[in-house]
Amino acid sequence: MLAARLAQDPLFRDTSVMSAGTSAWDGSPASEGSYLVALERGLDLGDHRARMLTPELVQQVDRILTMTEAQVQRVADLGGGNKTATITAYAGAVAGPRDVPDPFGGDVSGYRRAAEMLDALMDDVVARLRREVVR
Repeated sequence: MLAARLAQDPLFRDTSVMSAGTSAWDGSPASEGSYLVALERGLDLGDHRARMLTPELVQQVDRILTMTEAQVQRVADLGGGNKTATITAYAGAVAGPRDVPDPFGGDVSGYRRAAEMLDALMDDVVARLRREVVR
């Protein structure tokens, strides 16, 4: 979602967005729920492959946004404490849940709820990224 949103903004044409999981199985395709919900939103995850977040990857990136506080702690354990936040905190969300529940292993309705929550945060995430780039 974030990659698709940033691709529409000329300010971010040289920005890379990647996905890595704190419990991912390297090389696994997107889960069926993720794949179906992405298609419903016009995104194709057919070529997506999971990647495990490693200390080396943490060091290579500027910002890490997570879905949950537990993932923030895992990123901190990997050396990225100063560059990570939950996506809700980064977006400045003050109302609602602090975590976006990870739907992995659940039914498609959980994936839809997670996608809706993430989509609702995207404008604020992009606005903050813009402010940080313009500084």
